[in-house]
Parts: sequence; C-alpha cells; structure tokens
Amino acid sequence: MKVTNAGDGGAPGRSPDGVAEPRIPAPAALADPRDAAAPPPRIAENGRGGALCVLHVGKYYPPYRGGIESHLHALCRELKKSAAVNVIVANETRRLMDAEFEGVRVRRLPRLFNLASAPVCPTMAAEIRRTAADIVHLHLPNPLASMAYLASGHQGRLVITWHSDIVRQRTISRVLRPLEEAILRRAGALIASSPNYVESSPVLSRNRARCRVIPFGISADAFRSRDAETVTKIRDRYGPHLVLAVGRMVYYKGFEHLVSAMSRVNAHLLIVGDGPLRTKLERQAFDTGVMDRITFLGRVSQEQVVSYYHATDVFVLPSVARSEAFGIAQLEAMACGKPVVNTQLASGVPFVSVDGVTGLTVAPGDAGELAAAMNRLLDDPYLRGKYGAAAARRVRDEFSVERMAERTLGLYHEVIAGSGEYPAVAAARVAATSA
Repeated sequence: MKVTNAGDGGAPGRSPDGVAEPRIPAPAALADPRDAAAPPPRIAENGRGGALCVLHVGKYYPPYRGGIESHLHALCRELKKSAAVNVIVANETRRLMDAEFEGVRVRRLPRLFNLASAPVCPTMAAEIRRTAADIVHLHLPNPLASMAYLASGHQGRLVITWHSDIVRQRTISRVLRPLEEAILRRAGALIASSPNYVESSPVLSRNRARCRVIPFGISADAFRSRDAETVTKIRDRYGPHLVLAVGRMVYYKGFEHLVSAMSRVNAHLLIVGDGPLRTKLERQAFDTGVMDRITFLGRVSQEQVVSYYHATDVFVLPSVARSEAFGIAQLEAMACGKPVVNTQLASGVPFVSVDGVTGLTVAPGDAGELAAAMNRLLDDPYLRGKYGAAAARRVRDEFSVERMAERTLGLYHEVIAGSGEYPAVAAARVAATSA
C-alpha cells in the first residue's frame, strides 16, 4: 500500500515521534531551485499605486456546499487582507443577489438552468466586462464561465485554477476542446493543487511551463474541537469504534466499495453528505446485511461536521476516479488529528495524505484493501495516534490557508509584472510543497 511520488528522490526526514516524513518534491524536470527560497512577499499593490483588484469567477459560493466552493471561500477570505477581492458566481435561483459574505463582496447572478452540471447565467459576460479588476481568476472546469470570460473582452490578466479535468464526459470534453484551448491561450498562469495532477492531466502536462502548484489550504483553527459534550454523545451513540466518510454521493466517491468493506470491519460507519446515489447505497447496505453498521447522516452543519471528525477513529476517502482531484475533506480530518485511508489515484488524493505517514493508501475500488486498512488502524491505537499527529502537523505546515494565499498573491505579482498583454509567467514553474 505504498505510494510512490513521481520524481521522489529526496531523503526522508523523521518527525519528533519517529514518523517517517519523506520529502515529496515535484518531478525534477519541473522543479526550480528558487522554490527552496522564502515564499514571495504578500502583495497589496498593482504597481500603479493602488490596491491589487482581483475578480474570482466560480460556479457557486457558500453557504452552497462543495469542494470548489469551500476552496474559493477560504482563499477569498484570506486574500481580502491584502487585496480588493470580488466574486461572481451563480445564484441557485433566478434572482440577482449582491451582498458581502464574511467580508467578501459576492455577486450571485441569476441562473436560468444547468447545462451539463454548469450553471447558465446570461449576464456573466457583461458582469466580467465592466469589472475594473487587474486580474480575473477563473475556477475551472466551468465551460460557460470560460465562454463568458472570452465574450467579455476583459483586458486584465487571467489566472486559472484547474480544479479537475473533465473525466467522465469524454464526448463533452472533445466538443469543448477548442474552448479549452482558447481560454488557456489567454491565461498568464495555471494553478494546480498538486504535482501529481500536473503529471496526470493531459491539459496541464502539455501546458506545464505555465503551471504552478499551490495546494489548497484550510484554517486548522476552524477544526479545533469546541464541543466535547457533543463528541462524547456521538461516541456513546455509535461507538466504540467509528469510521467516518464525508462527501457527495456521486460515482467518483466510491462509497459503494466502502459499504461493501463494512461486512469485514467491526466498527460503525458514519457517512456525512447527500447526493443522487444515496438511495442506491442505502439499498446496498440493506441487501448486504450491514445496515446496522452504517448511518447515513445526510447534510449536516459545518459545526456538526467538526464534531463528527473529532469523534471518529479513522477517516476514509474511498474515491475511484480522477474527478476526485484533491479531497479537501482529507485536510479537514487531518486537521482534527485523524488518520486517513485513501486511494492511490493519479491525482492529488495520495499527495495530501501520504501512505505510511499520515494514513494508509489502497487500490481504488478494492473493498478488501479498504477493510484491511481500516482494521489495521482500528486495531492499533498507537498507529492511529502516530498517523493522526503527523496528519495534523502536515496540515499546519503545508496546507494552511495563509500559505495558500501567500503563494497565490506571489503568483498574481508575477503575472502583473509579466510583459505582453496576456503574458506567460516569467520563470513559471511547478513548486515542491514539501521541500
């Protein structure tokens, strides 16, 4: 169950408690020696004497729940300390809503309907066109937002966070290729969340000269336990051995393999989340005789999620496809000091939680390996504690929201300083995050 990181030639270090913590550098061909230097300074000026103005364009924004939305929210809340930040997203209705959300101005545009999971907002191009932003930061995949940006004729710089390739809809991906190439030509830089994804993505690998790895980050403080009584009640109700999974019930999450694995695990599984496959998963649990070992909790508040993280013994991310590009829920569990069982996908999933360091990594779609990994951790309190402590350190050291914003601001500075109307980043590179 060992994960090998491409280009991993660094010698492993060792933490104070004896946990091996191998270096996880980017592939040698992509690394830049300057990445070992201190991170770039926080940037609050655009070179013309004013505050740097950035417009983020995404699909939705909290309180809408989703991985991209959580990332966008965390990034913008931190960036606003050093730049003027505005956000354009779709509303969940046909109404226009313009208001501040936790200090960030969010303009939620009327959404007519969804097309291939992308919200259709006819006014988006006009909204982008009239912004005075120095940088427009697109969060993709979102083909209709790409079209809106191109139609807007916006003359500022463009930065793209490439959250994921379009994996399952191959026909749609081929149809969208000209649009994809057009938007990529305009971009000064492409942000990827892990070096693994740069290597495995056909899009990023052929544009690697403009790629920069900036891992997603979270606020570890937000995941400190503040309600010991609730944590105790959860353990009393479902314990003594608890496994937790968090995510939408969609095909790439692999929850069906986790349900199958529970027939071989003497523990109770809690699943937080909802989605189109929930009924099918509940029927599977009933048919295989494990319904008494699984509780489908549905949607819960962020505060409740934190309590469930702290109550659990092991967190599991059983994803089976590269649509799971990163797995932010892993970070949340790790911030709570929990070991992770994840899968060896060609994405950022095994980059976030490292096999043999912060948890165990198994083959995707293998219920037997999932069960064996869960049992190994459940049966060994020392190993759980060791991996959990290493997980909390890794989040604090490598995946903090402050570090994510610092790196993003530095990239904005490079793009602004570049030459030409739509410059490639001078000396663009993929940075190692665990040097």
